[in-house]
Amino acid sequence: MTDLKAFLDEKVARYNQPGFIAADPILIPHRFSKKQDIEIAGFFAAILAWGQRKTIINKCTTLLAMMDDAPHDFMLHHQEQDLKPFVNFKHRTFNDVDTLWFISFLSGFYKAHDSLEEAFTHGWSEDVNVMGDLLMNFHEVFFRDPMAPQRTRKHVATPKRNAACKRINMFLRWMVRKDDCGVDFGLWDRIKPSQLVCPCDLHVDRVARKLGLIERKQTDWKTAMELTDRLREFDPVDPVKYDFALFGLGIEEKF
Repeated sequence: MTDLKAFLDEKVARYNQPGFIAADPILIPHRFSKKQDIEIAGFFAAILAWGQRKTIINKCTTLLAMMDDAPHDFMLHHQEQDLKPFVNFKHRTFNDVDTLWFISFLSGFYKAHDSLEEAFTHGWSEDVNVMGDLLMNFHEVFFRDPMAPQRTRKHVATPKRNAACKRINMFLRWMVRKDDCGVDFGLWDRIKPSQLVCPCDLHVDRVARKLGLIERKQTDWKTAMELTDRLREFDPVDPVKYDFALFGLGIEEKF
């Protein structure tokens, strides 16, 4: 275990640095400096993060350009006619219906709240394993309005369906983790880095299995928790920093 920790720590140091940003969806929120713009851009970038990273970045760039690259201002002040361009937006199975619901939710939410963090902290406690409850609560908040389209629910994962929730966990890593490496933003204070769950995407899952960090056969919420529990053995305060190591090994080194 000591050797594996040293190996992973070395990879974290290699990939948790600004050079990582240019080819990753986190590039999108890094184009902004205002907290709320970072949150909104980051949320869309994470939700749309499936497929080739270059395509994800291009699609997010197009989407935010429709908001005049001022997403928070757009959510607060757009008019009905400003929504017309979004009818043509599509990324894989995420279509105009989904896009318009996301805008509707974010618009209503930011008119009442300062930060998207407030949507993710319903039921927060000091419990290190609180994230499952927080994500289920967020899903309920996001779709509380009876007008919410049923089809859009598949784009916001929840542990209630035993989903691995990889994209939302990635977004939360961006918002919560705090270090001086310049990749993650560390904008939020209530959720602790120790409470984060590792984003368990295809590459992370494959590498983690090769390293013996996952034994569970399928990839679901329980698998993400199994991996996170193992990573907490290496660093209980900041276990999800090892996402950089596992992802880097999978993408850059084809481990």
